[in-house]
Formats: sequence, structure tokens, C-alpha cells
Amino acid sequence: MLSYYFEEITHCEMCGQSTHNHKVLGQRLNQSQGLNPRTKSGISVSVKKCSNCELIYSSPQPIPFSIQDHYGTPPEEYWKPSYFNWSPEYFAYEISVLKKLLPFKEGMTALDIGAGLGKSMISLEKAGYDVYGFEPSKPFHERAIEKMGRNPDRLKLGMIEEVDYPEGFFDFITFGAVLEHLYHPAQSLEKAFKWLKPGGIIQVEVPSSKHLIAKLINTYFKLIGTIFVTNISPMHPPFHLYEFGLKSFQELSKRLKFSIVKREYLVCSISPVPKLLHPIFRTIMERTNTGMQLVVWLTK
Repeated sequence: MLSYYFEEITHCEMCGQSTHNHKVLGQRLNQSQGLNPRTKSGISVSVKKCSNCELIYSSPQPIPFSIQDHYGTPPEEYWKPSYFNWSPEYFAYEISVLKKLLPFKEGMTALDIGAGLGKSMISLEKAGYDVYGFEPSKPFHERAIEKMGRNPDRLKLGMIEEVDYPEGFFDFITFGAVLEHLYHPAQSLEKAFKWLKPGGIIQVEVPSSKHLIAKLINTYFKLIGTIFVTNISPMHPPFHLYEFGLKSFQELSKRLKFSIVKREYLVCSISPVPKLLHPIFRTIMERTNTGMQLVVWLTK
């Protein structure tokens, strides 16, 4: 059983605005809520949205006494055995975008933050980059070395608060589905920018606070008379702590002095919409930038 302490959030993590007048969207249980959260029992936290930059977060925020309580689950419990197989398509699109934004030169360095099993590291290596990474989960770190052949000298075990690299060392840094798990994403980005070379690129993929399907599910929860929302999951897998708006990064850029050189919204999952309606919803989400994931490419 996971043990937490709780911290009240007083200022937006990304834009710094006081949370005093931030809207409470609803409550989020510490388990899957299903179609009728009223039939579930458990602990819930309030989910709020920043009125300035659209960051969605919980307040109070639950913090585990041990990070391995969250991320110490063996990867075999997440994925089928086939997930341990690397394919040339993995991270290939991101590398193609990177090379357009920052033309490749021999000897370029890359860092994968939250490397997981190390598959993005493999793709970057095969694309010619000198690659490093770190991963906070002990089981994932072990599998990356044992099953995926990652060099333990290049793949550290630790959280971003614990690891360090030389200043101005990397040409490219990726936060692929990582920033939403970090308690202080703004501080994490600030640290990463110190590791980045002038003119280098940071790629960040995060859950979007404009996600259409989440809004529809929240409307459904309201119509059946509940106070629950589907946003984030701070106390159960995948332990998302935030959903981000594009303005979240625009506001943070004023303080950290970076530029957004590219942004994309990815549709990703359309569940639980009936499959017959997927093409319609995909078109709507593509045209209105209301997909599940937001990807931003940053430089300083």
C-alpha cells in the first residue's frame, strides 16, 4: 500500500500565478474511476486548472514517501514481451524533426530523461548521436541494461534532482512522456537547459489540458451527478501529476528565456469513443488541436 504526505499548492508551477482563484474542476480518486465513480471508495484529491496558463494539477498534491513505491513496478507488468523488441520506427519521427531543426553533425550528444527501457537511446545511437540517459525506476533501469543492452556507464539510475551533467554538454535533450510525472517540471526544465548547448534543442511530450475526450468524459461525469473528473492520476498508475497547455510553456519561457520553435498536438488514443466514430473524432481533434498529447520543441 502506498503512503503519501500532502502539500497544498500555492502557486502555479509553470507561470507562478497564485492558485487562490484557480478553478476546481472536480475530484480524482486513487484508482480507476470507471463509468460510475460513485460506486468506488478511496482517497480523492481536488483537481484544479490555472486560470492563466491552463496547467491542470492536483491540490493538495500527494507525494509518496518512497519514489520506488510509484515507479518500482517491473516493466513486465506494464507491457507484453514484444515491447522489449526495438524497431527502426521507434522515435524515428522525432529524430527526423530534430534533424530539420538542428542539422546533424558528427559527434552530437543526446540525453534521454526518463529513459525507461532505453529504446529511444538505441534509436538516437543508430542515428549517429552520442547518447546518455537516466531512469528513476530500478526495475526499468535493470531491464534496460540486461535485456536492451544499454551501457551502464551511459545510463544512470536516479531522479532528475539527483543526477548531474556538465553545463552545456548536450545538443539534444528529450523529455518523452516524463514531465507530467515530475513534481517540479519548471525546475526540471531549468536544470535541463543548463545541460544544453547554446542553440541546442529540448523536446517535451506531455498530456494536453485541451484534450477533447477528457472534456467529454468530464461532461458525462457531471451529467450523472458526480463531482469527479478524468484528468491526471496522481495516486494510481500512470501517476500523472499535470496536464499542460501551450501557454504553460509560453509563460515559463518568459522566466527561463527559451523559445518554442515547434509545437504539435497528437491525437493518440480515442478511447472510449466507439470505433465507428474514430475517423470523425480524429478529424475534429486534428483540426481543433484537442488531441491527447502536446509536443513542444524548445531552444535557448
